[in-house]
Amino acid sequence: MVYHSTRDKNNKASFKDAVIKGLANDGGLFVPEYIEKLPQDFFNNIENMSVAEMATMVMKPYVGDEIPEDKLKAILEEVLSFDFPLVEVDENKFALELFHGPTLAFKDVGAGFLARCLGYFADDNKKVTVLVATSGDTGSAVANGFYGVKGTEVIILYPSGKVSASQEKQLTTYGGNITALEVNGTFDDCQAIVKEAFQDKDLNKHLNLSSANSINVARFIPQSLYYFIALAKFMKQNKDILVSVPSGNFGNILAGIYAKKMGLKIDKFVISNNVNNPVVEYLQSGEFKKRPSIHTVSNAMDIGNPSNFERLLDLYPNLDDLKEVVEGYTYSDKETLESIEDIYTRTSYLPDPHGAVAYLGLKEAMKNKDNAIGIFVETAHPSKFIETFTDKQKEKLEIPERLSVFMDKEKVSIKMNNDFISFKKFLLSIK
Repeated sequence: MVYHSTRDKNNKASFKDAVIKGLANDGGLFVPEYIEKLPQDFFNNIENMSVAEMATMVMKPYVGDEIPEDKLKAILEEVLSFDFPLVEVDENKFALELFHGPTLAFKDVGAGFLARCLGYFADDNKKVTVLVATSGDTGSAVANGFYGVKGTEVIILYPSGKVSASQEKQLTTYGGNITALEVNGTFDDCQAIVKEAFQDKDLNKHLNLSSANSINVARFIPQSLYYFIALAKFMKQNKDILVSVPSGNFGNILAGIYAKKMGLKIDKFVISNNVNNPVVEYLQSGEFKKRPSIHTVSNAMDIGNPSNFERLLDLYPNLDDLKEVVEGYTYSDKETLESIEDIYTRTSYLPDPHGAVAYLGLKEAMKNKDNAIGIFVETAHPSKFIETFTDKQKEKLEIPERLSVFMDKEKVSIKMNNDFISFKKFLLSIK
């Protein structure tokens, strides 16, 4: 598989180079030159395959021969070693729980795969400095995935005061090859700093930079795998399938769209947003306007300029074609909290704030659809957002031990202004 930049199809890279570089040198994002359509036999037999066998068949075209098939399968067995259950919350409405991994968030799949790929490609004589901006769960998943990985130094930038307490503890307490920078700004500031680093010739002369955000192909493409795992049992049902994804940087929904293009039966995706909704507005007006992000209770979606929108446009340059695949809705904090209470009161199921937004989008999209199955994505364990819930809702919460162990650890972060010059000086001081 050859990858090219979203900004120049002649700017090409192998899978290995795309993974190590993270971002193309023209500022674009790497995308595969084509999306492999899986054979019908694959879907006929998908329920009889092991998870590792299925995942290897899905990922093999994108990795090619750069990781041997037996090694790729071993990597995927490790990355997918936990469950991705579908829980029926309402009739024909299922929560796809993606929070049963080591850091209790959906990003464990992509971060784990990327870390193992970089570990496999590591040059003993050339350390890779991995940069990642996080609005919450990316940081903890990357810290867990990369902790102790040979040849890597990980720098996590997160917005001060804009992640939950448990998210902050998870990403600031590893130490070792993981450094947390607490930035006085928003996620968009953190992301802009990371992107500028990849364009800085001086930094790239002295450091071998890579990214662990979903701008990296090895972060977002493997996220398509849990759609295959979860939806396999619905393949032979004669019903429309709608999937509602709480969307921030758009890597998760993009991975789902890739799965659809590979042949997985998904009829429509629902972009479910909080008030940070430039893509939903684009669907309505045809004009994309980035803006400063606003802090909400669903903080992982507090992104005013989502990186992967560029990849969406690469797939669907025509707005009408994109609308055939997605529809979008926006919800306030008030509506999100009311959704949590409604779901909990009626069903005893407690969604996290992002899942509650996704449920609202799914509910809207399924109006007047009698022959449909709806999936809303639960991206993180609700206990990571305990401050969001009422006392009665908290009675339902059981905080997993792998989260509670972090709460007694000492936070270690380096405070930094939200400007690139400060960040550049820091990076050059540790090279």
